[in-house]
Amino acid sequence: MFLTPEIKPLQVVDHLKVRQIYVDAIESQGAAFYTKEQIKAWASLAWLPGILDRPLIEGKGLISFEKQSIEAFAVRYPCDRLALLYCRGRSTRRGHATALLDSLEKDALEEGITILKTEASCFSYPLLLRRGWTLIASETIEIGGLAFDRYRMKKYL
Repeated sequence: MFLTPEIKPLQVVDHLKVRQIYVDAIESQGAAFYTKEQIKAWASLAWLPGILDRPLIEGKGLISFEKQSIEAFAVRYPCDRLALLYCRGRSTRRGHATALLDSLEKDALEEGITILKTEASCFSYPLLLRRGWTLIASETIEIGGLAFDRYRMKKYL
C-alpha cells in the first residue's frame, strides 16, 4: 500500500514540470487507447503557445509529490471545471490522481461550487466513473487533424 501523496498548490515555477508530466502521461500510457499518431498530436499540445497557458496561469492547480518529485497535477479552469489531470507513467496507480481529486473537490466545495464538469479522455474516464462522476455525453473532437473520443462528465459535490 502506498502513502498518501503530498499535495501543494501549483505555482508558476512548476509550469515547465507539469508540461513535461503532461507529455510523459500521454506518451507512457497512451498506447492502451490511442494510435502513435494520436499520441504525438496530443502530446505536442504541451508546447504550443496558448493551449495550456490560460488554465495553468488563471486556473486553480494542485501538484502531487512523491519523494520530493512532482509526479502528477490537476487544474480547475474555470473554477467549476476539471481542465487537466495528468500523472507520470511511473507513478500511476499510486494514489496521485485520487489525492488530487480529493483536494480539488474539497477546495471547490469550500468555494461554494456544488457541481464540477469535465471532458474526460479514455485515461481518466474509468477513474472518474469510480469516483462518482456521471456521463453527460460522449463526443469526438479533433487534435492535429485526428479524431479523439472523449466524455463530457459532471459530479455533484
